[in-house]
Amino acid sequence: MKPKMSVDDAQDDIVHPSTLPFVLVHAACFAALWSGITWPAVATGAGLYWLRMFAVGAGYHRYFSHRSYATSRLFQFVLAFLAQTSAQKSVLWWAAKHRHHHLHSDTPDDVHSPRHTGFLYSHVGWIFVRRHASADLLKVADLAAYPELMWLHKYELVPAVVLGTLCFLAAGWPGLVVGFFWSTVLLWHATFCINSLAHLRGRKRYVTGDDSRNNWLLALFTMGEGWHNNHHACQSSVRQGFRWWEVDATFYILKLLSRAGLVWDLKTPPDAVRRNVHRLGSRVVQRSATQLAGSFDPELIVNAITAAIAGPGLVALQRKLAETQLCAADVLATRQLPHLPTRHELLTRARAMFAETPSLEDIVGRAHALVLGRVAAGLRAAVSATATSTMVRHELR
Repeated sequence: MKPKMSVDDAQDDIVHPSTLPFVLVHAACFAALWSGITWPAVATGAGLYWLRMFAVGAGYHRYFSHRSYATSRLFQFVLAFLAQTSAQKSVLWWAAKHRHHHLHSDTPDDVHSPRHTGFLYSHVGWIFVRRHASADLLKVADLAAYPELMWLHKYELVPAVVLGTLCFLAAGWPGLVVGFFWSTVLLWHATFCINSLAHLRGRKRYVTGDDSRNNWLLALFTMGEGWHNNHHACQSSVRQGFRWWEVDATFYILKLLSRAGLVWDLKTPPDAVRRNVHRLGSRVVQRSATQLAGSFDPELIVNAITAAIAGPGLVALQRKLAETQLCAADVLATRQLPHLPTRHELLTRARAMFAETPSLEDIVGRAHALVLGRVAAGLRAAVSATATSTMVRHELR
């Protein structure tokens, strides 16, 4: 079996030739020193930034990745074409990577987690890794069924080239450099900030099992995408600004389009989610419990217990753990051992770590079992090490 690629391997596996177009587009922005900057070009760039930001949020993200509303096949193609003028690869690639992200958000398997790979890699570096170059079409089988979307997937840069050409024809070189290249680079980094900054800076209203955060400043620049913790709490919702004051321009435009009959079946967050009284799913509870349990060092606990009850008491505990390998955590749960975290201690720490949720007791229960299991494993290892050391000393004698 092929060994799994580590985070370090992933960061070292940069496909350098694929970074060249990315670098050249950034470098092209400096051509404004030669082409000049005109007001029509600036207006074109501003208009294209907001138009394509809407296409990224409403198209790439809310429609193709999450299917949070319905539309016609024709308007679906329009959204896809418009989204791909941003030069962020095809809608199939984008949706496949994003669906994978939600399945593994901020775990070691996430494609862009600042927690595991750092800011720069999560912001942009992951795009150039060889294993992320292709799209897993099984994850987007619902989209791959459309031949026109497969055509866009095959010729992913055609929409961007068409738009760049139109900018040049409409406003000359300033139109291409300022109107197209400037707005494209700004659009790239605004989008990338959701993968990086929105998992590092902001507030967490909901327990989501990951590091997603609400960031009002990012929400303004991305037309609502910055309400990222809201989104992770209810991924199927077309609305990401759950409160009246959470500006979500993409949702407002989609509401207008729904009145025009271009889109319909807009999914919104259930009332229980908006009020944060919903029960969390098993995956979120498990991830949160793992995070809570990880805040305790089992090695330190094992060493403290071993030092505190050395002697007959430790021998008896070691014997009991050896006899009940499969339920060692249950053995520890029935004993009043020093330095072993109680459920109350875990609950206190959970309240400091997480937002309010009716599922907090579930998280604490699973975390308590995880901590006890890790401590039990450490004690068993200590037993084995002690037994081995004793045998070696007897043999040497």
